[in-house]
Amino acid sequence: MGMSTGGGGSSLNNEINVTPMIDVLLVLLIIFMMIIPMSRKAIDTQLPDPNPQPQTTQVNPDQIVLEILPEDKYAVNKEPVERADLFNRLKAIYDPRPEKIIFIKGDTMAIYANVIWAMDQARGAGVKVIGVAPK
Repeated sequence: MGMSTGGGGSSLNNEINVTPMIDVLLVLLIIFMMIIPMSRKAIDTQLPDPNPQPQTTQVNPDQIVLEILPEDKYAVNKEPVERADLFNRLKAIYDPRPEKIIFIKGDTMAIYANVIWAMDQARGAGVKVIGVAPK
């Protein structure tokens, strides 16, 4: 029960043909060589200066800063203002101004309701932009 191949007595060859595997490997190598550089993402970073220069804080004279102090006290640009006069003072400041911007500084011991009340007074006086400044 032998098997003949019809040829001149050659036998079966059971070696693997590696040429197609090498072709596939080379194609995959080229694909990965092109994809990897495109997949890298660059992140721009800005590191702080290791020796920072001390900054002098200059307050712009055009800026209005409303401070809410403890015990129901208020100050506009460090000038004390009574609670009853706050609206009138802000109205007098902002009526002639084209830019209606105010900065609010709330003391850590001030009551939150007083801060909101002062912001409402500023809105009523014509302020369009309210910024919160750190204390």
